[in-house]
Amino acid sequence: MIQLWHCQDARSFRALWALEELGLPYELKLLPFPPRMRQPEYLEVNPLGTIPFLVDGETRMSESAAIAQYLATRDGPTPLSIQPGEADYGAWLNWLHLGEATLTFPQTLVLRYRVFEPGRAEAAADDYERWFFARLKAVDRALADGRDWLCAGRFTAADISVGYALLLARSLKIDDKFPPAVAAYWERLRSREGFKRAKAAQKDDSVAAPAFPT
Repeated sequence: MIQLWHCQDARSFRALWALEELGLPYELKLLPFPPRMRQPEYLEVNPLGTIPFLVDGETRMSESAAIAQYLATRDGPTPLSIQPGEADYGAWLNWLHLGEATLTFPQTLVLRYRVFEPGRAEAAADDYERWFFARLKAVDRALADGRDWLCAGRFTAADISVGYALLLARSLKIDDKFPPAVAAYWERLRSREGFKRAKAAQKDDSVAAPAFPT
């Protein structure tokens, strides 16, 4: 049984969403955010204290985009994967990792300096918000031809990776600045049954505080 350590709507949501899209059995371990401070015994599981953390037999993983790729390919080809030799294989890998490295990274600094340490570096938060929207233009351009999904004409793990960055933007209340094509893409993503199941699976207020204040 796959085990996933997760905080509500944090980066680990990518892994949870992928599990639900694939219909894989899993055990969800909800943690308060940030777990290394609010549940220090978690450091015995993951010394980094970060989430996600996934255990699958002898496999241990802590990088959200890598976990999405792993789940999409662990049992061979799945609807979430694009295989070597397919025309969009390189694009699939690029979007998978752009979602985390290029889109989510600047938002984590907005989160830190606007939500958890307000007033300390508001100018930096503004700068990184602008950085995020400058990088989001790549998504907007990719959708400009009217396509529904980023690769191969279908929903894949690349959409999960980029989609989480849009979920984080909504949590930070900056989603009102999405260009129209990105806003429509976000609505398609959040309307998926796998997304809805993942959102429902993480709801347990007795166990885990949300990652983001509401």
